[in-house]
Amino acid sequence: MQPPVFSIRPHLCRVQRPRSFYSLLRPLLLLGAGAALAAVALRPAGADPEATARGYSRFREILTHIDREYADTVDTEALSDYAVNQMLEKLDPHSVYIPARDRARVDAFLQSESDGVGIEFNLFRDTMTVVAPLSGGPAEAAGIQPGDQILAVGGRRVAGARLSNPALAELLRGPSGSKLALEIRRRRLRQPLRMVLVRSKLPNNSVDISYLLDAETGYIKISRFAANTYDEFKIALADLRRQGLSRLVLDLRGNPGGYLDRATRVADEFIAGSRKIVSTRGRDEQFNTETYARETGEFEEGNLVVLIDEGSASAAEVLAGALQDHDRALLVGRRSFGKGLVQQPIALANGGELRLTIARYYTPVGRSIQKPYGQNYAEYSRELSGRLERGELTEADSNRVAQGLRFRTDHGRAVYGGGGIMPDVFVPRDTLAHAAYYTRLQGRGVLRAFALAFYQGHRAELDGLRFEQFNSTFAISEAQLVALAAQAAQSGVAPDAAAARRAAPLLRNVLKAYIARSAYGPVAYYAVLREQDAELLRGIKLVQDSVVMRLR
Repeated sequence: MQPPVFSIRPHLCRVQRPRSFYSLLRPLLLLGAGAALAAVALRPAGADPEATARGYSRFREILTHIDREYADTVDTEALSDYAVNQMLEKLDPHSVYIPARDRARVDAFLQSESDGVGIEFNLFRDTMTVVAPLSGGPAEAAGIQPGDQILAVGGRRVAGARLSNPALAELLRGPSGSKLALEIRRRRLRQPLRMVLVRSKLPNNSVDISYLLDAETGYIKISRFAANTYDEFKIALADLRRQGLSRLVLDLRGNPGGYLDRATRVADEFIAGSRKIVSTRGRDEQFNTETYARETGEFEEGNLVVLIDEGSASAAEVLAGALQDHDRALLVGRRSFGKGLVQQPIALANGGELRLTIARYYTPVGRSIQKPYGQNYAEYSRELSGRLERGELTEADSNRVAQGLRFRTDHGRAVYGGGGIMPDVFVPRDTLAHAAYYTRLQGRGVLRAFALAFYQGHRAELDGLRFEQFNSTFAISEAQLVALAAQAAQSGVAPDAAAARRAAPLLRNVLKAYIARSAYGPVAYYAVLREQDAELLRGIKLVQDSVVMRLR
């Protein structure tokens, strides 16, 4: 038996269980080695072994009759998988069975590296278009450029083949050292380019970006807690400290979780002494654990703001909750997802894996983060969309707290349990970024394609500008927004003049950011996006005004 884990189902409102690989893609949160050893040595006996034996016998008998006597031919293995998933669904939303064929892909989400050629791409008009070659990867070494269109992969035609993004990504992957032939169409070249790349190990970074917002204020965004997250975070923090960091904005928005011990080690960098970070409690006391700060951290003093939203879950909630309970940080944004169930991964004889809920986890003052789920998975999966309908994502007054689950932080501030972590400062969600028209533009890849085409057409001019010059002088014009709408219409996005006018400030910002990313790199991309990022702008103001220090 393997160590206990946490897992979540990212983007619940858009996923159906368990019809696709994405419904299985969930982060792992490993507990400490002591809990793992206890789980192996002290596995509890079943509460009713005779009932378990009767249930097993009944299922086997029914499946045997179906296999032998049903009117049509039946895939009994697929039928068994379906039955298992329906059974687990009756337990809770996060116990899950992962078939052997999906285990490697599910686990790869949290690995620190993967094998491939290093291409970030966008699917536009059913054509695979390079957004950027990854730094140091085979694609960059081969001279692949932003805007290149990939026509064939490994001799297989992919342009116009109606393949999904995951299917295309899978074609690029392969063992390190293996060769991959690509056929590429490049702007202004009459004939396609043919290249043979050798796959290599590529970093699977979970610290998306780190840079100074001003002379003293740092920004670090963690997208998940993967195998190498703590090491990446330490490097980023040390680099910012060398540049003069004295206050920090830590961005956990959209972070679906990951390895618990990486999250608690990051927490230990902020929390002084030997204060509690998280605890777990299960039906059997062998699954009860407590994790405390142990090391002298790199940023135990200095203003700290943490950004969270409805996509922050699991390990991200553990970190945010610990910092809030100890009055170490000010939390800005919206109530987090509310995922606090511990899963034990159990290897099965067929190569699959069962991840079974064995405990819940609690913040230092005793708050359970898990939101209610009852027995209705469909209702649970609609909970996030329900927040929008209730106005919780857009109006501070619509956020209800469970008065009966009030707790006190180290310095006496009231915090509440009942599901998720409530921020100290509420910032409404940007409704334009979730409006139908903008969502369709993003979904069809129109915005990235438009920005790439602009970059290709003006590359010489952009190469002659420093980013600071570009950022202060460049703006998307009204004529370019008209051209964007025309390109969108050609891609199947119906014209909507009113929606386009409302979204104009956001569209200008996002297009400028995409152009900056191609011309100047990821720091430039985030620096441009910051101009329209309400949560980050609020966080910067609060961390600069020393509001956090007044909590202590």
